Amino acid sequence: MPTLHFCLIFIITISTMASVSSALLKVNFYKTSCPSAEAIVNKAVNKAVSQNPGMAAGLIRMHFHDCFVRGCDASVLLDSTLGNPAKKENIANNPSLRGYEVIDEAKAELEAQCPQTVSCADIIAFAARDSAYKVGGINYKVESGRHDGRVSLIDEPTQNLPPPIFDAKQLEDNFARKGLSLNEMVTLSGAHSIGVSHCSSFSTRLYTFNATHPQDPSMDPNFAKELKSKCLPPPSSGNGPDPTVPLDVLTPNKLDNKYYKDLKNHHGLLTSDQTLLSSSAIAGIVRNNARNDAAWANKFAPAMVKMGSIDVLTGKQGEVRKNCRVVN
Repeated sequence: MPTLHFCLIFIITISTMASVSSALLKVNFYKTSCPSAEAIVNKAVNKAVSQNPGMAAGLIRMHFHDCFVRGCDASVLLDSTLGNPAKKENIANNPSLRGYEVIDEAKAELEAQCPQTVSCADIIAFAARDSAYKVGGINYKVESGRHDGRVSLIDEPTQNLPPPIFDAKQLEDNFARKGLSLNEMVTLSGAHSIGVSHCSSFSTRLYTFNATHPQDPSMDPNFAKELKSKCLPPPSSGNGPDPTVPLDVLTPNKLDNKYYKDLKNHHGLLTSDQTLLSSSAIAGIVRNNARNDAAWANKFAPAMVKMGSIDVLTGKQGEVRKNCRVVN
């Protein structure tokens, strides 16, 4: 079976290459080449989040959207070029993804002090960590040494990012394809403790759930009533206002385990949130996370580190961009 033999060798080779690349990442990568790198990013993040706490959610989400599509290579930052719309234009990113200006500010200062040394991919990873600390007190060491990618395609987010309508099994499979476990999937979902969602991402649960139940029966009726006061039925034209509401109604600007308490109270906003209670195995993880904030935070940090190593470019792969929005 030569074809099967070739496929197995190809898969093993690709897997080995990915492992080698992630192994080249290390803490304090810029200790000698740009000692102030992490401090510069931290300064830009603290300034932005102090002015707008919601920016922390944007930067953590940016890291997720970058790593899940083509790996953590900062391709999410690339602007479209003539004939090649970039992934930042995909509906999953535009207009909801925030934080580009924070990355730009940090990059400009880094280029002034350490020209073409610190990658945009590492800046995103540092910014996500700094955001988690700023609004949740969750701190961890970021392995760095990533290089930036040269390709960004508009269709790829649709093929890789889990949409808000995914059920538990679909979420589990999606994260597994990126090398993340079921526990890590549930743990990283806790990032929805901060940030907001547009009504369009969950209005189906309020008005057109299915033929039997116009309203999703897994949602607390009083919570649904409150949401309906903020999210009117979507117009048939699809061109109406699209307000936002907090993903976590208990502590919307604090990264903590209240998200899991929301789920237990049937106050999960998205289908992909509330579905975490739909299977006994996942529901057990949710209940444990809801019981112990420190235990969840201690899992969140290594899960973020692991996500930050997905399909990274290192060594001679990729480049270190001078401007995060365009390839060199």
